[in-house]
Parts: sequence; C-alpha cells; structure tokens
Amino acid sequence: MAIMKYAVVVLMIVLVCIHNTVEASFSEEPKVIRVDGKVLCQDCTEGWNEWVHGARPIIGGKVSVTCLDERKRVVYYGSDLTDETGKFELTINKYTIHGKELQAKRCTVRLVSSSDATCNVLTDFAGGRSGVKLRRPSSVYRDLVKYTLGPFYYTAPMCEEPDTHDESTDDDGKGGIY
Repeated sequence: MAIMKYAVVVLMIVLVCIHNTVEASFSEEPKVIRVDGKVLCQDCTEGWNEWVHGARPIIGGKVSVTCLDERKRVVYYGSDLTDETGKFELTINKYTIHGKELQAKRCTVRLVSSSDATCNVLTDFAGGRSGVKLRRPSSVYRDLVKYTLGPFYYTAPMCEEPDTHDESTDDDGKGGIY
C-alpha cells in the first residue's frame, strides 16, 4: 500500500511538471521577428508575357527595415542585400538593447538601392518604394514571428514615368519659390 501511495505522489509531481512546462512554452512571447521576400526587375521594354512573367532577380539589392516607438522615434534600423535569387531575409531581435519591446506593426520595410545599373528605378508595386508596414505574420512558431513580403520590383530607367510637376512655379502661377 505504501508503494501505491508513493507511486501516486510521484505521478502527480510528474503531471504537474509536464503541465507547467507545456503552459510555459505556450505563454512565452516570440523573441525574433523575421522578414523575408524577393526583389525583382520588371522590364517594360519587353513584350507583355515577358513583362508579366519574365521578371529577373536583382542580385545585391538593398532592402531595409525601420521600426519606430510610440513617439515615432527610430528604435531599430537594419538592412540586407539580396542573394543570387533576389531573396532577402531580415532578422530583428524583438527587444532593443535597452530592453524595450519592438512592435512589429510599427516597422516598415522598403527598397533602398539596386546594384543593377540597367534596372535601378524604384517602383511601388507591392509597396517597395513607399514602404510596407508589417501587419499579418505569415507564420508564428515558438520564439519566431515571420513575415513574408513582396515581391518588390525595380524597373529600367527608360520605363520611369517623368515628373510633370513644375516646381519652379507656385500655385498662383507667378513662378519662383518663395
């Protein structure tokens, strides 16, 4: 009978330990934010099918992420260069060096520069030029929150739309900048 009581106590201790471990693993907040995507070149001089389906990767293109705090101050800036397939991967520690927690919804990812001289004009397809706020994670797993963006696009200089706004005249048509 004493062995049975001892076995029940040991079993209860084991169950409590398992419960606490499982509860702790589900209650932990993710510690890393990962952002990935692709950067491609879309050439307007090609035919329709090539333009739509023939985008080629930008190798060595720079993509950045900027995170702000609640007072709109920069608390994190990071960047990454694209690989031979045009992919980038930004890894952000969710806690700053001062222990403050970054809010992913206050982070913006945008194109910075292209290493390809024939395809270096920023476009706003998928928000590459103006920037994309991190809204919905593509996956959440243990200590990782992952966002998959894009693809972002550059285009050739001859495809760039000209700026027709004349800055040398003001609204009343008198000219000059006052």
